[in-house]
Amino acid sequence: MAIQFTKMSGSGNDFIIIDNRVPVMNEEKKRDFVRRVCDRKMSVGADGVIFVENSDQADIKWDFYNEDGSSAEMCGNGGRCVARYAVEKKIAPAKMTLETIAGIVGAEVNGATVKVKLTEPENLQQDIAVSLNGTQYQVDSLNTGVPHAIIYSDNVENVNVKEAGHGIRFHEIFAPAGTNVDFVEKVGDRALKIRTYERGVEDETLACGTGVVASALLAYYKKMVQPPVEVETRGGDILKVDFEAANGGVYLEGPTRIAFEGTLVEY
Repeated sequence: MAIQFTKMSGSGNDFIIIDNRVPVMNEEKKRDFVRRVCDRKMSVGADGVIFVENSDQADIKWDFYNEDGSSAEMCGNGGRCVARYAVEKKIAPAKMTLETIAGIVGAEVNGATVKVKLTEPENLQQDIAVSLNGTQYQVDSLNTGVPHAIIYSDNVENVNVKEAGHGIRFHEIFAPAGTNVDFVEKVGDRALKIRTYERGVEDETLACGTGVVASALLAYYKKMVQPPVEVETRGGDILKVDFEAANGGVYLEGPTRIAFEGTLVEY
């Protein structure tokens, strides 16, 4: 069965998006399908797959999977991409709501720039002592739709993100679900630089929206920055996080890109 798809990128975080309002496959086949099409050498390649579905609570609903086939409660850049997709395909208005496992997310699309209002952060923990391969890390943690562990660095370019991120992601302190891991450097009173190891991708990604939000909030709690905070991702894009004049909400804003559209005939 041929499946139509759109490939999109949110600051280097890339996704395959499929209109699944009329189901294109059985639920039990989704995870294996995701693993296959996210393989960058054998298929389209992506950090994840988003199925756009009908919702009785919001304008649209998503069913989101990481590239390893695992489900994810929320993804900030995925939310921004799927919101633009819904507008481009005339599925939803420019101001919309999106149903996710983490809760209802608001989005506003202005051309290629998309702003999402995330669910309320929870499970704040600060100054967690984590020992890994003889190195002691001081970690802050926050759930911004998915869990994130934040480690502050004087120079994120010197960090072995894959090695350290993998170890902390699977550390017993964060078991059984594990955590995303973000290495964060302050570069100004309203500016950060970030590198992220993503759970489910099991590698460093070029951007992570929920990680950008977690880093901005936790750095603010540490009195390192003031909102709005601009965060430079590994892909080079700047994502803006605002949580001061947002009526109690947390907003993530930045660019999206439609890379290409196509038809999957083998997967």
